[in-house]
Amino acid sequence: MTSVLANTRFSVLDRSRTREGRATAEAPRDTVALARRIEALGYHRFWVAEHHGVPGVAGSAPTVLAAAVAAATSTIRVGTGGVMLPNHRSLVVAEQFGVLESLFPGRVDMGLGRSVGFTDGIRRALGKDKKDTEDFAERVGELLGWFTGDQDRYPGVHALPAEGLRPAPFVLAMGEGADIAAAAGLPVVVGDLRGRDRMLRAVERYRAGFRPSPWAPRPYVVVAGTVAVAASEEEARRLLVPESWSMARSRTRGVFPPLAPAGRIEGLPMTAKERELYESGLRGHVRGTEEQVAGALAAVIGESGADEVLVTTSTYDRDALLDSYTRLARIAGLTAPAR
Repeated sequence: MTSVLANTRFSVLDRSRTREGRATAEAPRDTVALARRIEALGYHRFWVAEHHGVPGVAGSAPTVLAAAVAAATSTIRVGTGGVMLPNHRSLVVAEQFGVLESLFPGRVDMGLGRSVGFTDGIRRALGKDKKDTEDFAERVGELLGWFTGDQDRYPGVHALPAEGLRPAPFVLAMGEGADIAAAAGLPVVVGDLRGRDRMLRAVERYRAGFRPSPWAPRPYVVVAGTVAVAASEEEARRLLVPESWSMARSRTRGVFPPLAPAGRIEGLPMTAKERELYESGLRGHVRGTEEQVAGALAAVIGESGADEVLVTTSTYDRDALLDSYTRLARIAGLTAPAR
């Protein structure tokens, strides 16, 4: 274990992926069960995500799921990676996080993103379009104003119980989003680890433009990506097979299928395009044995100066997934929280 890993926080984001042969409704329950195990391993945060109308992904209501996770755990920080502000009125988001912070004081993170639905049909169902992402900076400012009582767009209106509370805000960002986080004086989450050069440029822009704020006195950088750890390099690669195949199918068929067993996927016939996307999806992630992953993560942290690593790994085999997180906790020197 290197000292740079021991001095870095490690956290987990789970997207509530569905699995072949299991009901969609089981996926959120799997997420809550995983959160308990992640807390026991000593990770710093556990986040959930927002996806709408995506077959294969059951994480659609992040503040609701975050409440279930927080209720099932006791020490780990809980939040969203993230709530997509263009999909919601900022007053409602503030109220939701105000309730969370009231119920679980000092444990709530408010990760914020700027995406809208990934197809025209979903965007229409949400009553949104791509233009709704253009005023993200203003949306962030308005949201924070509901907590401080400084929003002036709706005089006499207050977000209760949010006003006066301080859930920890984060901006999920690359490129322009990093500039928005910097200008607002907020921590930033930059992904993914596969695009190392782009990630490093975003981190540099963020630090150069950061303005201290009541929310964060200094820059705080979280780098995010897939990490797979196993007893052998081949076993680590196989952990990535289900998600890689799901992504390949989504880009060729327009649908994310549920995660399937790696052994079945490897025997499937694939078109040339599917094979190309599938193989591409297996490359560039941090994967391997404990020694290999420790070295790769130390390099990433050293290059980026990251304060934290947010890991988001999906695979069919839940036991293998937990084993990967257990191995990662070991090489990162995590310790279980006191009870």
